[in-house]
Amino acid sequence: PAGPARPGPYAPDAPEHEVRQRLARLVDAETAAVTGTGTAAADRSLTFAELGLDSVLAVQLRNRLAAAVGQDIGIATLFDHPTPRALTDALYDLLRPRAQDTAPDAQLPPEQREPGAGHAADEPIAVVAMALRLPGGVHTPEQFWELLSGGQDAVSGLPTNRGWDLEALGHPDPKRQGTVRQRSGGFLHDAPDFDADFFGISPREALAMDPQQRLLLEVSWEALERAGFSPESVRGTPTGVFTGVIAQEYGPRLADGGTDVGGYLVTGTTTSVASGRIAYTLGLEGPAVTVDTACSSSLVALQLACRSLRAGETDLALAGGATVMPTPGMLVDFSRLGALAPDGRCKAFSADADGFGMAEGAGVLLLERLSDARRLGHPVVGVIRAVAVNQDGASNGLSAPNGRAQARVIRQALAEAGLTPADVDAVEAHGTGTRLGDPIE
Repeated sequence: PAGPARPGPYAPDAPEHEVRQRLARLVDAETAAVTGTGTAAADRSLTFAELGLDSVLAVQLRNRLAAAVGQDIGIATLFDHPTPRALTDALYDLLRPRAQDTAPDAQLPPEQREPGAGHAADEPIAVVAMALRLPGGVHTPEQFWELLSGGQDAVSGLPTNRGWDLEALGHPDPKRQGTVRQRSGGFLHDAPDFDADFFGISPREALAMDPQQRLLLEVSWEALERAGFSPESVRGTPTGVFTGVIAQEYGPRLADGGTDVGGYLVTGTTTSVASGRIAYTLGLEGPAVTVDTACSSSLVALQLACRSLRAGETDLALAGGATVMPTPGMLVDFSRLGALAPDGRCKAFSADADGFGMAEGAGVLLLERLSDARRLGHPVVGVIRAVAVNQDGASNGLSAPNGRAQARVIRQALAEAGLTPADVDAVEAHGTGTRLGDPIE
């Protein structure tokens, strides 16, 4: 039950900033009283769940606030506005109703609002920022360019910090059960590193998180910062998250090892949470979609992001993907298939092609309609004219490519971009480094 009524903080003739301050103090004091901490949270952007409120305490907080302000407050209010800061704003709106702008972008920051024009289905998409983690200790696009322009080789030995039994793992016979003949690949040796406290994540939950989730969260944050956006400025906006992720073996390994992660294993290892966690952490309210189409996952995620932007479903989009191998299982399986190059290096389109090299990485692009980026003065580091997706269909085997299907998707991309083959200056190909796949590619 609600406590006794007390003088409310709302005064009709008080200046707005005074009313907001009084409401903020009220929310902080009542939250501290309900949780038993006795002191207000230092960070008002923490969720009530992070502050220790369960559903029972949430009802108590609602009752106390309703009594204090003399207004009925729906229980859903605390879940729709799940931080002290957001709840303070909601209470102010409740006590001082104002005419709401009915335009579809009324809740966006002023600089992001559309002037009302529609969006063309073929509008170019601007890449306004990128962030990444790649083998060779590459943490920025600038470092990546240095690696490429300098002709550096980022292939390295197998990771030594993941608990792999490297002595038992290596064997020259590719058919030997549970072994690989490859002793190198493109690995992120610092993949286990993660600043959980920065994101307000407990050590136990961080341990339960697939490294792919951690990396995507980090590079998404960095992409926003590199574009000049404060992560707080996109909270509550229709920004989409489109990630390409393949399920790895992180969850089973934790479970088999008997590690106590306090019930976080499901959210930590489910691939759908890879995009959902980014949206949750940043407060993004556009689509959050995880794609698994194997090697093309990130590109398909990019296509979905471009479609969402062109449809007006989102105003900004984070698109990318991540791969980290917590166990050698993937290496073992591809080694047994004879698909891996013995030296861990893919020699695509070469007479020396003898398989591909497995590697890890993470990358995210921050995308925006080109017209918006130019109007708002945002950086443009690249422009996407078209993205096309199809499937091989009935090729010569489940894993065999289809040359006609690949030619068809290239023609489709050129047509959508309004370009001809003569307009193309460079082609980046996904060569598998095999005698079957390379000629078709």
